[in-house]
Amino acid sequence: MASPASASATESGPAAQAPTRRFRPEGWWRLVDFKIGIIPAPVYVILVALLAVLTSEGEIKSDAPTMIAVLALGGFTCAEIGKRLPILKNIGAGAIFATFIPSALVYYMLIPTPIVKAITDFTKFTNFLYLYIATIIVGSILGMDREVLIKGFLKIFVPLAAGSVAAACVGTLVGTLLGLGAYHTFFFLVVPIMAGGVGEGAIPLSIGYAAILGQGQGDVFAQVLPPVMLGSLTAIILAGTLNAVGKRKPHLTGEGRLQPDKDNDVIALKVDDIPVDAATVGAAGLTAVTLYLLGVMMHHLTGLPAPVAMLFLAVLAKLASAVSPRLQAGGFVAYKFVQISMTYPLLFAIGVSMTPWDKLVAAFTLVNLITIVSTVVTLMAAGFFVGRRLGMYPIETAIVNACHSGQGGTGDVAILTAANRMALMPFAQIATRIGGALTVTGTLVVMRWIGAS
Repeated sequence: MASPASASATESGPAAQAPTRRFRPEGWWRLVDFKIGIIPAPVYVILVALLAVLTSEGEIKSDAPTMIAVLALGGFTCAEIGKRLPILKNIGAGAIFATFIPSALVYYMLIPTPIVKAITDFTKFTNFLYLYIATIIVGSILGMDREVLIKGFLKIFVPLAAGSVAAACVGTLVGTLLGLGAYHTFFFLVVPIMAGGVGEGAIPLSIGYAAILGQGQGDVFAQVLPPVMLGSLTAIILAGTLNAVGKRKPHLTGEGRLQPDKDNDVIALKVDDIPVDAATVGAAGLTAVTLYLLGVMMHHLTGLPAPVAMLFLAVLAKLASAVSPRLQAGGFVAYKFVQISMTYPLLFAIGVSMTPWDKLVAAFTLVNLITIVSTVVTLMAAGFFVGRRLGMYPIETAIVNACHSGQGGTGDVAILTAANRMALMPFAQIATRIGGALTVTGTLVVMRWIGAS
């Protein structure tokens, strides 16, 4: 029988130490498996060197391979910085940093001009934001339980409407008490926050305001854009905070489920029980693109925003059982792939090409800040309490309401990423698109009526 000493010697002998001493291949594999975001560490170093050389040689182009490398490098770097900061990492700093750091870097000319131009061109002409949203919406809807899907879509309008009315009243009152005046506060601070973002909110709102007031559209747009951006930033921070609250008080959240039920109402499919191959995932992705294109066609026919039309078509396909369980499982896999791989690169692209840092900073006056924060807080608080009253998870309803104050589709992505609840994207689109359209239309009617009287 071996003594303890001899056993210890045996365990610490060359055979036991070999795995820790060998660098190839085990040590190298450990290095490869260390990732910044999804980027393996050696690949990250190579990309940094390659892009530095390509930039110095003037060879940065807006083609897909180059942009995938640039956006992945920038997006995951910014996100990793945010995720590693004490306290801030718990309130969505990854999404905030991935969106707003590149905006500041562009403004202070710390990103080379050729890279900025290439990213802007790529983001504008490929429109990959909508590819992302299409995959997220279709994948999450196909993974929902049919019965709960119906209940959720009908119920979500109640906290959304209650929150909108409460936010309009409280925000206007706060701004008035701070000396901004009720008219200016309501039309130029509160309404832009809930207008649905930039493209489908601030722009049509500024066009309508300019026509009614007889002012230049550019001047009006410069007034309504900062509240949109600052409101979205506030919503991102608060959504991240609610995610942290949910971890401490799990009874308040469904972790992405909108309401309690016997089944998981976000991902009811047991994906592991259904064999999904690469072809099925590709078919699901093409299905999402097809539904988006049908939404574009419906937009031309009815004026309904394409993402909203696509959302309703996906719901109809789900309710009619038009999609097989295998394809639904493929849609969920595509949804997870896009969520993990594309979110931070997309936010980085948005920060570079669509987020003017100077406009955001211009809104940071104390009076504006208090008014905007009070508006968003009220919107989310109303969603929280009304949702709870209706038997829904209050944190989820508050986060959906937060998307009503987001920067359009880009804001939805950032808010849901900060909250770690991307499965709520279909409901977020209702809050952003439908809620925003109703807000803009109703506000222009009111402003015209006030002007006429």
